[in-house]
Amino acid sequence: MAAIAAPQHRSSKTESYVDNKRKEDVRHANIVAARAVANAVRTSLGPKGMDKMISTSSDEVIITNDGATILNKMKVLQPAAKMLVELSKSQDSAAGDGTTTVVVIAGALLEQCLLLLSHGIHPTVVSDSLHKAAVKAVDVLTAMAVPVELSDRDSLVKSASTSLNSKVVSQYSTLLAPLAVDAVLSVVDAAKPDMVDLRDVKIVKKLGGTVDDTELVRGLVFDKKVSHAAGGPTRMENAKIAVIQFQISPPKTDIEQSIVVSDYSQMDRILKEERSYILGMIKKIKAAGCNVLLIQKSILRDAVTDLSLHYLAKAKILVIKDVERDEIEFITKTLNCLPIANIEHFRAEKLGYADLVEEVSLGDGKIVKITGIKDMGKTTTVLVRGSNQLVIDEAERSLHDALCVVRCLVAKRFLIAGGGAPEIELSRQLGAWAKVLHGMEGYCVKAFAEALEVIPYTLAENAGLNPIAIVTELRNRHAQGEINTGINVRKGQITNILEENVVQPLLVSTSAITLATECVRMILKIDDIVTVR
Repeated sequence: MAAIAAPQHRSSKTESYVDNKRKEDVRHANIVAARAVANAVRTSLGPKGMDKMISTSSDEVIITNDGATILNKMKVLQPAAKMLVELSKSQDSAAGDGTTTVVVIAGALLEQCLLLLSHGIHPTVVSDSLHKAAVKAVDVLTAMAVPVELSDRDSLVKSASTSLNSKVVSQYSTLLAPLAVDAVLSVVDAAKPDMVDLRDVKIVKKLGGTVDDTELVRGLVFDKKVSHAAGGPTRMENAKIAVIQFQISPPKTDIEQSIVVSDYSQMDRILKEERSYILGMIKKIKAAGCNVLLIQKSILRDAVTDLSLHYLAKAKILVIKDVERDEIEFITKTLNCLPIANIEHFRAEKLGYADLVEEVSLGDGKIVKITGIKDMGKTTTVLVRGSNQLVIDEAERSLHDALCVVRCLVAKRFLIAGGGAPEIELSRQLGAWAKVLHGMEGYCVKAFAEALEVIPYTLAENAGLNPIAIVTELRNRHAQGEINTGINVRKGQITNILEENVVQPLLVSTSAITLATECVRMILKIDDIVTVR
């Protein structure tokens, strides 16, 4: 017994035993946790994907199909799994669509990595091969892409409706897709043709009606009523609009004060001063020719009092109060006017001009519409309607995805086929490339190529088709050179997807692949978790 134990004392630098078990365990735990998150959203991929009902801690219910929203609301505790949540967020900000795809691809890659690691391949080798394969994949996708012009409205609408088809509101895609395209094209700036700021498209949600009643408004919409407490006008033609950031109410001192009034004459004097102060303000406003006031919400004191509303109504000035602070920038950009911070700066050149400002009854509430704005800025407003709050919220999320898709096309003007076609083509070409590579790299790239088949496999599975038969047939078709063949979920068979108008922007696919590989490489490189109290 002693003889067996003896060699252990003689450990030199060359023969020291390192315990790798913990590193492997940590890596294994990370990969398993991240895959669990990926499998949670896998069923909601594609047009036949299921929707998720999310119940938050505050008893709010959300029904959605959007990968980023589902993962955002999930309370994920494991640090590596949190990385997948961040991954879908970054895909949301980079491309806007494909948030489920990116997580599913990352999950499939992690599964293959587990296999490679169990064969004893070093994580760094796997990680470098992944990087090489991702770069090659982007080249393959770019070679498949079809260029598109912004004047070709049909192609833009097709890609927007492809994005909408996998959402809860897919039956309204014929209405929402052209609407998204028009909204984005109307805010494209000629000076910066490949940049679109989606903050220039404002989405206003109003309960009532159905999603069919959603409309694009060239102008401004406020989800508020006109203040007509004192019988002011509710409709104004040839409007001269001022956006003001001061209050039309009696001034207060800067410190806490209490005025002690001992007799009536003093009381009257105070009231008289207040009246003349407010009248003086309103005369200045009227003198500049203004007849519509948008008043910013104030936290210090009332933006308007009953008295000032009464005088404004007499002066025939339409008042919209409680405009949110963060809307001011959008409003001034749209109306092409300047916000006025002080009554002394109230001048005619700071006003905006519009043909019509009117209050419209919608459902059970009212909204204010401003249309026919002169020299209107590059902005637009979408009024989203729906029969209940869940539908409206989901319609807004879907519309945001469609807007992002059109934005991607403006930034990078290439389309590729959808329906699992690019993934199978990538898988085929990377598989062929892997045979040329030497050593471990070829082995890793082949695993990467196999992982990409998860997208068509999941699409078929979610549509209730036989995934193995479908994916095999797809491979066969692609091997014969039909690169745009994909799964047609509606007909449940394999067709040329480009002819079926199932298209997506190149940017969505390339960013999905690069972001997914980046995330997987990061998870692979982690070999220990240190908790710091």
